[in-house]
Amino acid sequence: MLWYVLKLIVLLPMIALMIWGCLKLGRTLQAKVGVGTGSKSIRIVETTMLSPTLKLAVIEFHGREILVSASRQGLTRLAEAPARMREEGE
Repeated sequence: MLWYVLKLIVLLPMIALMIWGCLKLGRTLQAKVGVGTGSKSIRIVETTMLSPTLKLAVIEFHGREILVSASRQGLTRLAEAPARMREEGE
């Protein structure tokens, strides 16, 4: 019985740490994979984190730039303007 409790004390935190690491790695990889510049009609121009639960994003869509806020409750359109000219290096 003592051996079982000792294994449980050692293995349970190790499993929890592996789960946490996988979630953290998944979130990091998901953030690095953005919308491509291929033939898609939408492009994320810029994002800014305002708080842990609120992010601002500028999205280019069919020649317009749309400012949206992203939170746990969803997306909210804040402003819209004509798209700025992109530089050749981008």
